[in-house]
Amino acid sequence: MGQRRIIIQIPHGASNKPVSFVLWHACMRLRREVSGSYVLVIFDVHGRLAVPFLLPHPPSHTTPQNSTQSKVPALRPTPLPQQTPVSSPLIPLPLPQPISFLKPAAPMPSTAPAPVLPDLEPLNSAPPTSSSAILPPTASSPPQHIHAREMLRNAHDFVLNYPQFNHFSPVAFGIERLLRHSMPDAFHNSGARYPPPKCHLGTRKDYIALVTNWALGVSDRKEPILWMHGPFGIGKSAVAQSCAEALAPMKKLAATLFFSRSSTDRDDSRRVFTSIAYQVAAICPSFREIVDVCMIDDPALATKSLSTQFEDLLVHPLARLDIAESGLDGRTVIIDGLDECRGTAAQCEIIQIIATSARKRTTPFRWFITSRPEDAIIRTMNSAAVSSVRSRIELPVSRAIDHEILTYLTDGFKTIRESYGLPESWPSEEVLALLVKHGAGLWIYVATMIRFIGDENSLGPEDQLQIVLKFIKGISAKPGVDNPLAEMDFFYTLIMERIPLKLKTTVRKILLLHSLCNMVPRDIAFALHLSAKQLRHACASIQSVMELQGSDLAPRTLNFYHASFLDFMKNPQRSKELCIRGDFLIGWRRELLGWLHEVCSRSTDSSHIVFPSDTIPLEDRSGAYHYSCVLVCFWELCQVPAHQFDPQTAMSVAELPFNKMPGLMDDRFRWWINATLVRNNLPAHLRDKIIREGKCPISGCTNIKNIFILGHGENESVPEQRRGGFVVNHKVSPDGGCICHVW
Repeated sequence: MGQRRIIIQIPHGASNKPVSFVLWHACMRLRREVSGSYVLVIFDVHGRLAVPFLLPHPPSHTTPQNSTQSKVPALRPTPLPQQTPVSSPLIPLPLPQPISFLKPAAPMPSTAPAPVLPDLEPLNSAPPTSSSAILPPTASSPPQHIHAREMLRNAHDFVLNYPQFNHFSPVAFGIERLLRHSMPDAFHNSGARYPPPKCHLGTRKDYIALVTNWALGVSDRKEPILWMHGPFGIGKSAVAQSCAEALAPMKKLAATLFFSRSSTDRDDSRRVFTSIAYQVAAICPSFREIVDVCMIDDPALATKSLSTQFEDLLVHPLARLDIAESGLDGRTVIIDGLDECRGTAAQCEIIQIIATSARKRTTPFRWFITSRPEDAIIRTMNSAAVSSVRSRIELPVSRAIDHEILTYLTDGFKTIRESYGLPESWPSEEVLALLVKHGAGLWIYVATMIRFIGDENSLGPEDQLQIVLKFIKGISAKPGVDNPLAEMDFFYTLIMERIPLKLKTTVRKILLLHSLCNMVPRDIAFALHLSAKQLRHACASIQSVMELQGSDLAPRTLNFYHASFLDFMKNPQRSKELCIRGDFLIGWRRELLGWLHEVCSRSTDSSHIVFPSDTIPLEDRSGAYHYSCVLVCFWELCQVPAHQFDPQTAMSVAELPFNKMPGLMDDRFRWWINATLVRNNLPAHLRDKIIREGKCPISGCTNIKNIFILGHGENESVPEQRRGGFVVNHKVSPDGGCICHVW
């Protein structure tokens, strides 16, 4: 059979690849569809002619198995005759995807002039016949990822001499997928944490030196895991941040993770090792190439178990490297605030996986971990399997750092003084000494104090300082003054008591909703019948401990400087009459129940919502959306453990028109409720009148599983089901059928 020509254009970014890279793709096509002899002509994106290759005729696949197999010579360069340069260079096509193989079912439309090809002398003068062309993909063509191991599947009767196969896929396609399963907001240099908490200049020098010396291998501590633990607000994150910033320029930092339970982008245990692998890939090109292929080969890798992620994203890729040449040997991974990682079991598993690697030396890293002294973490760190490779540092609340706290306060007051043009004598040395004393070695205390005094939402720093001093003098004689936790509790009490009386209840409701379900500020505002301006005003009263992030209400988030404030507000022994749980929660739940009864009795459907006279409708959302937020808020309060309904209130819940309530909701609203938790808060004799479990009562339903049914009698309703509960939404079957099937 005569020879034909196949023309290949090398895509952008691949013009520096070996020619065998292109041949690899060509062979894929030829192996499946091409018969006869061909000359393969290769051009790069600039129209320069590359070396043509002769592709020999493949042997027949019908050769008997017992016959002698002919050995086909390897692809070899065919010398070209001297030719004049191409007068019209090949016009490069846009190539965002790897080379694909397209069947020429229809000619590709093109407005570009046809490229001028050199007249290569074929080995056979027979006219060329039509054949499939190897073309770059069009913009609409999906990428085809063809791996080297697929190239010769089912092929036989040929020999490759000195082959070289080059994998090629979209640049960093796998790494981009890995990033999507990581927590970039938790990196030490992320914009989401800026400015990050770090040690004030001249403070915590001993601890920073201890950690960095261990990381550099010049310490007496030889264990590969260093655990720093201490109570909340003591400055663990600041030490970790300062160490990260010290190690990074020395190229001794591998990765960092700063957990925060107040941020859903910084508390996911499932994204710990993906985040570490991504950061290691960012600093080591050879590791990056391996992990990139791993993520392309197995897109679900980042969703697998923690141990599988660790092995496949760290251990195995690292085993394929020359660690000494990679520059990874002895680098440090910093994990700060492990106790704020979601899930106690996951926290312990992370420690155990790292310890196992440290014992077996399957990774070249050192691991610096900080946490509060939580029981589960302490038990795991002290277990035989972990303690042998772990060294520990306690970061205590100690008056030994009073001089460092004085330095911090002095510099903080200097900044405030310069901003407000106050005299250098402010504040006096006596005041500084008193503040240092009551700081009691707790960094978060003095940091919050400085924020409170410098609060721009006040009558000025002088007035704010006087409030602090009066408060301090009022608590000095109380028991437990030597307890740093008591000091912090008193200071949080001061912040809450400074809120205007008209706002205090609203602020407590905001805190309660945020602590229960992390509801976005926009929905909190609707549940509380607040405008965006009113919500900002309410949050401004506690900005010493939190901030409302974002430029617009919809994407805003409530960011608390430390989780200890919400811990304080939820604990009735600590916050007493300011607590957002207990009687406060039960009272508000009863209030919302009355509101729902009134709205349901007045309204007909989602387009005709009638509010009580004291509820002012908000203009930028429908009445149905407003009602939906309140209903979800009520159900959230119903499922808080250990907040039982009294019989009278429970009877009122049983009388709600459950069959009418979904029709009043906004059709965009969906919220899952744990039915078991709600039932546990109800009196036993009324539970089945409010939520019961049984077969679907709707005629014609084919679901044989038990479901949750709301209400009883004529008010009965079958909501959309989810495992363990039901969905609060507007969903109604369009044909009047049942929607109870469990997802």
